[in-house]
Amino acid sequence: MPGSAIFGRGHLALHGLVLLIVVVAEAIGIIRIPIGIAAIILLPMLYAFAMGIALNPNITRATGRVLTPTVQKFAGGMITIAITPFVAKFGTTVGPQIDAIIAAGPALLLQELGNLGTIVLAFPIAVYVLRMGRETVGAVYSIDREPNLALVAEKYGLDSPEGAGIMGVYATGTLIGTFVFAIIPVLVHATGVFDIRALAMSCGVGSGSMLAACTGGLVTAEPENKDLILGLAGASNVLTYATGLYVGLFIALPLTQWLFRKARPDLY
Repeated sequence: MPGSAIFGRGHLALHGLVLLIVVVAEAIGIIRIPIGIAAIILLPMLYAFAMGIALNPNITRATGRVLTPTVQKFAGGMITIAITPFVAKFGTTVGPQIDAIIAAGPALLLQELGNLGTIVLAFPIAVYVLRMGRETVGAVYSIDREPNLALVAEKYGLDSPEGAGIMGVYATGTLIGTFVFAIIPVLVHATGVFDIRALAMSCGVGSGSMLAACTGGLVTAEPENKDLILGLAGASNVLTYATGLYVGLFIALPLTQWLFRKARPDLY
């Protein structure tokens, strides 16, 4: 309502910048960059994300005059509201594809075990190459999205070394994860090694923005399978949040702790 803080100078500037970013991103449109047999597909969402980072007051000091800490806090709260229709839309894509989801069977249910790959790949690098301390446990036991963050916060606290590790990966993933999820699946798809259903399921392991970027690229590459991609990605995302916490709690986190005690007994 008029007179409310939401219509203050800072909030109006925020809404204006958001509208400007959306208009510019949509005007640029989809760009394909051929690379050998594959192609990188850049979507408007990526431009918007990059422009949002560039206009961050910590990067562009000029925007800090209107985007005060109060406005930034307001913008953070708006993310939950803005993403709700997006999540609801994905929920509606699961039902019509229920036969394909059931047919995927164990592959879909057991996909969370694939997250254990972060331990195999990242643990040796963190401990033996980067010489990290207990931060390793939080950083490598999962892809460190919201459920994993909550688990470490409850078990160690975010002010602990393990908490610092997961927060570092979480922040990095938030900044560049969307770009990675938009580009890598399309490049892998071009190799022809993986079925489109497997790639669609891989879209669901990240956050909402990563899910949107990943499915957007795959749908652009195979528009005839749009409903199948959205249905499997949506089901994958739901199951990731449902089973990911338990895989992290009972398998991934204890396993990473055990490995770290063996590798660096002086620190544990």
